[in-house]
Amino acid sequence: MRDKMMNRWNTYEPFFVALADKKIADIVITNHARVRWIDRVEIEKTGFEDICAFLWEKLKDGKVESYYRNEEDVYLIDDDLVMVAEFAVIENETDIAGNPLHKMIIVTFLGRMSETMELRDLKSYYSWLRHSRRMTLIKNSRKRR
Repeated sequence: MRDKMMNRWNTYEPFFVALADKKIADIVITNHARVRWIDRVEIEKTGFEDICAFLWEKLKDGKVESYYRNEEDVYLIDDDLVMVAEFAVIENETDIAGNPLHKMIIVTFLGRMSETMELRDLKSYYSWLRHSRRMTLIKNSRKRR
Protein backbone atom coordinates (compact mmCIF):
# COMPACT_ATOMS: atom_id res chain seq x y z
CA MET A 1 0.00 0.00 0.00
CA ARG A 2 1.47 3.29 -1.04
CA ASP A 3 1.45 6.32 1.20
CA LYS A 4 -1.83 8.07 0.43
CA MET A 5 -1.34 10.93 2.88
CA MET A 6 1.81 12.38 1.30
CA ASN A 7 1.54 15.42 -0.94
CA ARG A 8 4.22 15.27 -3.58
CA TRP A 9 6.55 18.21 -3.95
CA ASN A 10 7.52 17.18 -7.44
CA THR A 11 5.26 15.15 -9.72
CA TYR A 12 8.26 13.50 -11.37
CA GLU A 13 9.79 12.07 -8.20
CA PRO A 14 8.10 9.16 -6.40
CA PHE A 15 7.77 9.28 -2.62
CA PHE A 16 10.03 7.04 -0.54
CA VAL A 17 11.36 6.71 3.01
CA ALA A 18 14.97 5.71 3.59
CA LEU A 19 15.68 2.83 5.97
CA ALA A 20 19.38 1.95 6.17
CA ASP A 21 20.42 1.53 2.51
CA LYS A 22 16.88 0.82 1.24
CA LYS A 23 14.46 3.37 -0.19
CA ILE A 24 10.99 2.15 0.70
CA ALA A 25 8.19 3.27 -1.60
CA ASP A 26 5.62 0.56 -0.83
CA ILE A 27 4.61 -1.65 2.11
CA VAL A 28 3.06 -5.10 1.77
CA ILE A 29 1.48 -6.85 4.78
CA THR A 30 1.23 -10.65 4.59
CA ASN A 31 -1.81 -12.44 5.99
CA HIS A 32 0.43 -14.07 8.60
CA ALA A 33 1.67 -10.65 9.72
CA ARG A 34 -1.92 -9.41 10.03
CA VAL A 35 -2.88 -12.41 12.20
CA ARG A 36 0.18 -11.83 14.41
CA TRP A 37 -0.72 -8.12 14.63
CA ILE A 38 -4.15 -9.07 15.98
CA ASP A 39 -2.65 -11.62 18.42
CA ARG A 40 0.34 -9.69 19.66
CA VAL A 41 0.01 -5.96 18.97
CA GLU A 42 -3.48 -4.48 18.74
CA ILE A 43 -7.04 -5.77 18.59
CA GLU A 44 -8.93 -2.66 17.46
CA LYS A 45 -7.14 -1.37 14.35
CA THR A 46 -6.51 -4.60 12.48
CA GLY A 47 -7.05 -3.78 8.82
CA PHE A 48 -4.24 -3.78 6.27
CA GLU A 49 -4.66 0.00 5.83
CA ASP A 50 -4.43 0.56 9.60
CA ILE A 51 -1.20 -1.42 9.87
CA CYS A 52 0.31 0.29 6.82
CA ALA A 53 -0.62 3.75 8.11
CA PHE A 54 1.03 2.91 11.45
CA LEU A 55 4.21 1.68 9.70
CA TRP A 56 4.38 4.69 7.34
CA GLU A 57 4.20 7.09 10.27
CA LYS A 58 6.91 5.23 12.17
CA LEU A 59 9.13 5.09 9.06
CA LYS A 60 8.69 8.82 8.39
CA ASP A 61 9.46 9.67 12.02
CA GLY A 62 12.62 7.52 11.97
CA LYS A 63 11.33 5.21 14.71
CA VAL A 64 12.13 1.96 12.83
CA GLU A 65 15.64 0.60 13.28
CA SER A 66 17.47 -2.65 12.74
CA TYR A 67 17.36 -5.03 15.71
CA TYR A 68 20.87 -6.33 15.00
CA ARG A 69 23.55 -4.27 13.29
CA ASN A 70 24.56 -6.88 10.71
CA GLU A 71 21.19 -8.43 9.93
CA GLU A 72 18.56 -6.72 7.81
CA ASP A 73 15.46 -8.80 8.44
CA VAL A 74 14.46 -8.05 12.05
CA TYR A 75 13.41 -4.51 12.94
CA LEU A 76 12.47 -2.68 16.11
CA ILE A 77 9.70 -0.06 16.19
CA ASP A 78 9.75 2.50 19.03
CA ASP A 79 12.37 0.37 20.82
CA ASP A 80 9.59 -2.08 21.71
CA LEU A 81 7.73 -3.78 18.83
CA VAL A 82 9.74 -6.46 16.97
CA MET A 83 8.89 -7.29 13.35
CA VAL A 84 10.41 -9.36 10.56
CA ALA A 85 10.56 -7.78 7.11
CA GLU A 86 11.96 -8.59 3.68
CA PHE A 87 12.67 -6.25 0.80
CA ALA A 88 12.10 -6.54 -2.93
CA VAL A 89 13.06 -4.11 -5.67
CA ILE A 90 10.08 -2.47 -7.38
CA GLU A 91 10.40 -3.02 -11.11
CA ASN A 92 10.57 0.06 -13.37
CA GLU A 93 10.67 2.56 -10.51
CA THR A 94 13.65 4.62 -9.42
CA ASP A 95 14.29 7.78 -7.50
CA ILE A 96 15.41 10.95 -9.27
CA ALA A 97 19.05 9.79 -9.17
CA GLY A 98 18.22 6.44 -10.78
CA ASN A 99 18.57 4.32 -7.62
CA PRO A 100 16.06 1.48 -7.24
CA LEU A 101 13.06 1.78 -4.93
CA HIS A 102 12.07 -1.07 -2.62
CA LYS A 103 8.92 -2.74 -1.41
CA MET A 104 8.94 -3.63 2.30
CA ILE A 105 7.22 -6.99 2.84
CA ILE A 106 6.17 -7.47 6.48
CA VAL A 107 6.54 -11.18 7.22
CA THR A 108 5.43 -11.22 10.86
CA PHE A 109 5.23 -9.29 14.09
CA LEU A 110 6.99 -11.07 16.95
CA GLY A 111 5.47 -8.91 19.67
CA ARG A 112 6.42 -6.22 22.14
CA MET A 113 9.55 -6.54 24.25
CA SER A 114 7.75 -4.82 27.12
CA GLU A 115 5.25 -7.69 27.22
CA THR A 116 7.41 -10.66 26.14
CA MET A 117 10.74 -10.65 27.94
CA GLU A 118 12.16 -13.40 25.70
CA LEU A 119 12.25 -10.98 22.75
CA ARG A 120 15.10 -9.02 24.35
CA ASP A 121 17.52 -11.64 23.01
CA LEU A 122 16.16 -13.15 19.82
CA LYS A 123 18.86 -15.79 19.45
CA SER A 124 18.02 -17.33 22.82
CA TYR A 125 14.30 -16.92 22.05
CA TYR A 126 14.62 -18.90 18.81
CA SER A 127 16.68 -21.62 20.49
CA TRP A 128 14.03 -21.81 23.24
CA LEU A 129 11.30 -22.14 20.58
CA ARG A 130 13.16 -24.93 18.80
CA HIS A 131 13.73 -26.75 22.07
CA SER A 132 10.09 -26.44 23.17
CA ARG A 133 8.82 -27.65 19.79
CA ARG A 134 11.25 -30.57 19.84
CA MET A 135 10.12 -31.53 23.34
CA THR A 136 6.46 -31.31 22.27
CA LEU A 137 7.17 -33.60 19.32
CA ILE A 138 9.00 -36.08 21.56
CA LYS A 139 6.16 -36.03 24.08
CA ASN A 140 3.55 -36.61 21.34
CA SER A 141 5.51 -39.48 19.81
CA ARG A 142 5.63 -41.16 23.24
CA LYS A 143 1.83 -41.01 23.48
CA ARG A 144 1.39 -42.78 20.15
CA ARG A 145 3.38 -45.85 21.18
